[in-house]
Amino acid sequence: MESTKKFKAVMLIDDNEIDNLINQKMLEASNIAETIFMHTGAKSALEFLKNMEKLASNGVGLPEIIFLDIDMPLMDGFQFLDEFDKLSDYIKNNVSIIMLTSSINPQDLGKARKSNYIKKYINKPLTQDALEKL
Repeated sequence: MESTKKFKAVMLIDDNEIDNLINQKMLEASNIAETIFMHTGAKSALEFLKNMEKLASNGVGLPEIIFLDIDMPLMDGFQFLDEFDKLSDYIKNNVSIIMLTSSINPQDLGKARKSNYIKKYINKPLTQDALEKL
């Protein structure tokens, strides 16, 4: 079955490179996105988004979806969201965030539910089923 790509670009933010690789392979297999950006740190991902916004006027696409891990050193997923909130409305209105985490902490789920930016909370690993429901 030939599936058309749902998204121009998606981004993975996870400090675990193996998880990133597995998720990248899952995204590629699902044929869901034309481009997959990967970051192992939330700070580099934020810088990337700021730079992409400058290019967006040139038709270079922002990731429509960010798969965000919670548990990361230096800046965790929730700190990323605090910084994401400071980005332009253009970014906030055009990028959806999906928490992709191994956390089973009910507090994390509760915090995620309160966020305006998190559209879904998915437990790792990313599955074909979860992708089809996007």
